[in-house]
Amino acid sequence: MVLREFLYVDTEKVRSMLAQIEGGIAEEARETERRDKRTEAGVKGIGLHQQAWGSEEYISKSLGDVIFPTLEEALTADGLLSDISAEVAYEETWTSGRLTADHPAGSIIRVSAPGALFDARYVATVLAGFAAAWTGLVDLGLGDESPKPTSGRKRPRPQKQQQQVLSVPNLEDIISDFPPMGDEQITAKFMRGIVKVARGLFAPGLHLNLVPTSSDHIIIGARLQEGRAYLDSDPDVLFARYGLGLQEWTLVGSIGHYAENEPAEDLSEAELTEGDNLVRGRTARYINAFMNLMGGKGFTDIPQFPGFSVVPFAVYRTIPKSVPTELQLGLGSNSQPSDAPSGVSEG
Repeated sequence: MVLREFLYVDTEKVRSMLAQIEGGIAEEARETERRDKRTEAGVKGIGLHQQAWGSEEYISKSLGDVIFPTLEEALTADGLLSDISAEVAYEETWTSGRLTADHPAGSIIRVSAPGALFDARYVATVLAGFAAAWTGLVDLGLGDESPKPTSGRKRPRPQKQQQQVLSVPNLEDIISDFPPMGDEQITAKFMRGIVKVARGLFAPGLHLNLVPTSSDHIIIGARLQEGRAYLDSDPDVLFARYGLGLQEWTLVGSIGHYAENEPAEDLSEAELTEGDNLVRGRTARYINAFMNLMGGKGFTDIPQFPGFSVVPFAVYRTIPKSVPTELQLGLGSNSQPSDAPSGVSEG
C-alpha cells in the first residue's frame, strides 16, 4: 500500500479522465440498516405479525484521496501511464532523443525526482518582511550605527503583506525603503531587483521544478493552478511547511511540450505584411517564435532545452514506513537492555 501526502490534485481533470475510462465515477456509497416489527389483532382472534428488515450505508470520501489513486491504477493497467523516473535520471536519455520518441507530447507520465517549489509572491513577501525587520532593528539602535537612507521615494511599510502582494501591480512595490545593510551591499534597490527577476522569469504562482539529474540545465517544470484540491494554503504557509530546498516529489500528468533547441521561424526574414495588409497568422507565428527564442535564453516562463513542461494531474510525496530503532527493538523484548543503569534489576 502506498500512502500519499498530496500537495496538488486537479480533481476536475482527474474526474474527467476517470469517467472516460470507467464510464462513470462512483464517488459515494450509501447503506443503512432498518428493522421493523409490528403485531396487530386480526379477525376472530387470529394475530397479524409482520417483520421487515434491510440495510443502507452512506460513505463519502475525499475526491483526491480516492479518485486519483483509482485513476493512477486504471491508467497503469491500460498501459497509458509510463513511469519515466529511471529514464530521466541519466543525462544520456536527454541527449539521445529517445525521450521525445518514446514519450511524445500528450503522453501521460509519472516521474519521481528531487524538486523545489518556487513562487515570486513568496520572494516578495519575505524580502518585504526583511526590510521591515531591519528598519525596526535600526530604530531600536541594534543595526548599523550610522545608517544612510536609500534614495528614491518612500514606500509605506506593508501592514498586511499577503493582501497587499495580491493587489499591487508590481510585487517589488511592497518592499519599503530601509537603511542599507553591510556596507551598503544590501539595499532596497537590490532586493527590488531580485523580485523583478523572480516575477519576470516565473509568472506569480506556485511552480514545481524537478531536477532529475545533476545538471542544472535539465528541468521538468509544472505550474500548479490555484483553486485545485489541497493547494489551499498561502505561499508563506506552503514554504514554511515544505521549505526551499530539493526534496523528492512525484508528479503525474501529461507532457505539455518539449523545449525547442532552435527557433522554428527565421525571425530575420519574416515578412508580416502583404501590400497594405497585415497577415495575422504569420504575425502570430512570428511572435510565438520570438517568445520561444526568449524562452531558450531563459527569459520566459516556458521550458528551456532540453527540458519539458507537464500538465499536472497530481503532485504528492510518498510517506515512508517507520523503521524500528535498536532502542525500540530492545524495549520490545522481554529482557532488559545490556547497558541498563546500575541498580536497575534485569530480572
